[in-house]
Parts: sequence; structure tokens; C-alpha cells
Amino acid sequence: MGIQIAPSILSADFANLESEVDRLGDADLVHVDVMDNHFVPNLTLGLPVVEAILARTERRVDCHLMIDEPDRWAAGYAEAGAHNVTFHAEAAAAPVRLARELRRHGARAGVGLKPATPVEQFEDLLPEIDMLLVMTVEPGFGGQRFLDVCLPKIRRARELVTRSGMDIWIQVDGGVSDETIERCADAGADVFVAGSAVYGAEDAAAAVEDLRRLAAGHA
Repeated sequence: MGIQIAPSILSADFANLESEVDRLGDADLVHVDVMDNHFVPNLTLGLPVVEAILARTERRVDCHLMIDEPDRWAAGYAEAGAHNVTFHAEAAAAPVRLARELRRHGARAGVGLKPATPVEQFEDLLPEIDMLLVMTVEPGFGGQRFLDVCLPKIRRARELVTRSGMDIWIQVDGGVSDETIERCADAGADVFVAGSAVYGAEDAAAAVEDLRRLAAGHA
């Protein structure tokens, strides 16, 4: 698929989500952060809001579940029609079974890793997933500063995926902007979540294009 930009609605105006999604130009995905105030210290939105978004847009929705008990709740997002559903490895009791369930419901299965979680221990999981999400901030809040210490981890993730020979996306989420996206692309990421860098711009669609151009130059 090449470079993909996934603006995060965590930085959008929640009172006008339909119009906020509409102004993303040719963004590849709409990234939705689901937080439960347990796995992370923040509460955002859940399945009813995701269902409402899906009912009002033709865009592909990318759900990032920062929640406890994803084994219990994640399948609902796939059933609702989300294109990607990512659960956190730190929270899943049976990640292989969960990934297979997500795929069975028609979604791409993603696994998210906090900054301190090593990527190497999930090499055997690669055949079961479609995307590996490397968090480049501590999950829970938007607008955080990018953690450069995560760049070697992105490189290791790319090495594992390349060695596997499988078509697995590597997504980065946290502090992605025009100042950091080139480093992420150079390290091997190909799907980029950007919140404030897009929604904080005067022209969100132009910001998406700028990020894509910068990443493409270093892919």
C-alpha cells in the first residue's frame, strides 16, 4: 500500500465529528482512539461513537483500542465495520485467538506495543496479524512529544517483518509531525497516525499531503 496517513480524531472537535472527518482530504484512514480510563488514564469514546462514524463516512476507520479486556470487546468493532482493529499486546489474554476473531469478522488485525514493550517477543505472532503499531509516546493523551528512543524499535520491527516475508503494515502513533515523520519513515514505518499535526493546521487536507510527501521522501 505504500505510505498511509491516518489522522487521529482525538485532536478533532468532538461536537462536529462528521465535518471533522470530511475535511481530511485524501487521508488513507481515520484513526479512532478508544480509551477506557483503565488501561490508560484517559476516557474518550467507545463503540456507539465508532458505529456513528462508520454510518456517516465511506472512509476506512482504524480503531486503536487502549482498553482492558480487548478479548471481550474488540470483536464488536470489527463486526461494526472497522477496517483495522488494533488491540494492545499488554492487555490481551489470548492474542492469537483474538487476532483470528478480528480477521474472521472482516477486519485487519493489529497489535499495539507501548514504548517499553520489546518487539522481538512477538515475532511468532506475525503470521496472525496485519499491522504492528509501535507507540512513540506513552498511550493515553494526544499532543505528547515524540520519543526518539523508539526509533530503533521501529527499525527492529521492520527487520522482523521483512524477514518474515509477510505484508504487514508498521504503524507509528504519537508525536508524529512534519518534524518527526521523516525519521519514522526512514526507520521503516509506513502508516502514520497524526492528530494535532493535522487538526491543528489551518488546512487539514493540505497537512495530510505535506506529511505524505515528507514520509515518501524517506520511505
